[in-house]
Amino acid sequence: MNSNLPPLREVIDQYGLRAKKSLGQNFLTDLNLTGKIARSAGNIENSVIYEVGPGPGALTRGLLENGAAHVVAVEMDSRCIDALSDISSAYNGRLTVHEGDALSVNEQQLIGDTNGRDIHVVANLPYNVGTALLVKWMTETEWKPWFKSLTLMFQKEVGERIIAKPKTKAYGRLSVLCQYRAKAKILFDIPRQAFIPPPKVTSCIVQIIPHEEPLAAPKQQTLERVVSAAFNQRRKMLRASLKGLGMDPVPILTSTGIKETARAEELSVEDFCRLALEYEK
Repeated sequence: MNSNLPPLREVIDQYGLRAKKSLGQNFLTDLNLTGKIARSAGNIENSVIYEVGPGPGALTRGLLENGAAHVVAVEMDSRCIDALSDISSAYNGRLTVHEGDALSVNEQQLIGDTNGRDIHVVANLPYNVGTALLVKWMTETEWKPWFKSLTLMFQKEVGERIIAKPKTKAYGRLSVLCQYRAKAKILFDIPRQAFIPPPKVTSCIVQIIPHEEPLAAPKQQTLERVVSAAFNQRRKMLRASLKGLGMDPVPILTSTGIKETARAEELSVEDFCRLALEYEK
C-alpha cells in the first residue's frame, strides 16, 4: 500500500467524516478487504475504473494499488473531496473526482476519452441509490454498453434478487432486467463488522458481465413495461396483472403459449421477451 497515505481511520478523524445515514453511507476501512474487492473485478491493469461513492477512499486505494490506469469517481459528499484529493496526489493524479449525484450524470461524458481502454465499474454503492443506479445502467438504450463489467456492493437481499431464478420469492423485476442483458453472480459476502458504522444487514459483491443482445430482442422500454405490469401484481394471474398494459392480455398469452393462469414469478426471462415482442406487434 502507498506509504504516503495515513490509515483510513486517521483520515476519517482528520476530515470529520462521520457516516451520514441520509447519504446511505457505511465506510469500509479494511484495506485488505478493499484490495480483495478490487482484485475480484478481474485484471484491471490498463483499464479505466468508474467508482460511485468512494467516501474516504478505501476501495479507491485498492483499485489504484491493483494497477488501474485511471479511476474516475463521483462523490456527493463534499466533506470527502479533500481526503480523495490526497489520494490523487499520492498516486500521481491517476484519480479524478467529480462532486455530484451519480444518478444524474452522463458517465461517458464524465469519463471522456479512454484511449481505447476498457471501462469497468467497481463500487461500494451507497445503499439508498444502489438499485436505482443498477437499473439506470442495465436499461441503457444502446447495448452493448459503455462498461465492460460491473462489480458492485449491495445489501445481500438485493444481490439475491439480482441473481434469482424463476419460481423463487426473490425473483422479480430486477432479476429479469439484469439477466436479460447480462450474466450475474454473487462473488462473496461482506460482514457487517467491516464497516463504520456497521449496517444492520450483510452485504455482498455482485459481478455483472453484459452479453450481446439477441437479434430478436424486444425494445428495452417494452420489456420494462411488460415486466413491471406483471410484477406490480405478482400474486395475480397474468390474465389479470397484464391488464395494466391497457389491453386484453389473453391473445398475446395464447399466441406465445404462456398459460393465462400463470403468475409473473413462473415466467423465465425468455418468456418475458416473447411476451414483449408479441406486445410490440
